[in-house]
Amino acid sequence: MLKRRAKKNILTWMETSKTALLVSGARQVGKTWLIRQCLQEKKVDYLELNLIQEPELIPVLSVCKNVEDLVINLSAVKNHTFKRGETVLFIDEIQEMTDILTQIKFWVDEGSFRYVLSGSLLGVELRSLRSAPVGYLTEIKMYPMDFEEFLTASGVTSDVLDYLRRCYHDRDPVSELIHRKMMQHFQRYLVVGGMPAAVQEYADTGNISQVTIIQRSIIEQYKLDFTKYENQEKKLMLIAVYEQIPSQLMKQNRRFNYSDIKKGLRFERLEDSFLWLTAAGVTIPVYNATEPRVALNQNAKSSLLKLYSSDVGLLTCQYGNAIRAKILLGDSSVNLGGVYENAVAQELNNHGFPIYFYNSHKNGELDFLIEMELSVVPIEVKSGKDYYVHSAISKAADNPEYSVQTAIVFANCNVSRNGKLVYLPVYMSTFVRDDTELPVLPPVE
Repeated sequence: MLKRRAKKNILTWMETSKTALLVSGARQVGKTWLIRQCLQEKKVDYLELNLIQEPELIPVLSVCKNVEDLVINLSAVKNHTFKRGETVLFIDEIQEMTDILTQIKFWVDEGSFRYVLSGSLLGVELRSLRSAPVGYLTEIKMYPMDFEEFLTASGVTSDVLDYLRRCYHDRDPVSELIHRKMMQHFQRYLVVGGMPAAVQEYADTGNISQVTIIQRSIIEQYKLDFTKYENQEKKLMLIAVYEQIPSQLMKQNRRFNYSDIKKGLRFERLEDSFLWLTAAGVTIPVYNATEPRVALNQNAKSSLLKLYSSDVGLLTCQYGNAIRAKILLGDSSVNLGGVYENAVAQELNNHGFPIYFYNSHKNGELDFLIEMELSVVPIEVKSGKDYYVHSAISKAADNPEYSVQTAIVFANCNVSRNGKLVYLPVYMSTFVRDDTELPVLPPVE
């Protein structure tokens, strides 16, 4: 059985919170399965509604003026006896009926039952989501499985993961045996990715052909969602942007070139598509920061961006079987720079980091910039053997104006350090977290 990090957050909500819970994320990241698992594990009485599979429930919910109507109507339609103080109502695929988000305050205020909502956000305007009254809704975002979750699904023990985590924090080299095995796991992760159905198939059978069938199905589901939720013109633009991601990441600088979709096309025509795909959890945008200094969001230039897939397995699926076979065989003849960057971007995004990149004619380009431990951390990602060649990150680390404490190079290497530069095996991107806590201040006297 797959183990998901979000499970702890859902169980904490069940044990401590009086709010409603919204679990959001892209389609097929395991939201429904995990919610159901938590409800069953806690042995609570619950009623599950799916507004895509049961569209006839939408008018039933629409006529409910209060919680009493909700109980009477659902009891009649679903033949379920509600138990006050015990029953949890789980409504899945809420993007089919966004009015639920405006009703949640009144349901929670009434206090008889608890509510879990889930949706893919495809077609859901963010302003509808954010209009839910503050204090009545707790949101948990789910993503494709990160590399650490993939390792657990692959049978790697907690002892090995703890050892790797210590090596990351202490900057100690990993034993060659474990390092070699982790690189093999990472190569497989580049192909399998983190979509739970694909990971489960891989863990159960090791059959990459079946994994590929699952991934192709998910990609087609995404495209069908574009068709379902948007008009014809926007649908075509969404598909065009999404299908451009693999070729854009094969280029040297990875920046999204709008004219590759249509000559003369400008950012303004595509901005809504970028935002839509990001809100749907399908892509990860990395915007240009004009200076590698705190605060990065104040230096961001939204019209220059790199666009990554939210799941590296779906990305390599789009490249086709020939490249995937070379990845699995460790063939160094294929340029995997963009694929490695996508994997690292996925880890950083899953762990809550806003991600930026930096480019200067004078100083060169930094693949990623994040803020961690109250300072900027430049990151370079190298897929080849020349990972010691990195003038841009060295210049950033040595520039006193940027106050860089640590700069990271992720590569096919073991752990080492040279001044501010830390060389880490690329699989250790899964351990990057910002655990900095602001101080608790005493009252002003």
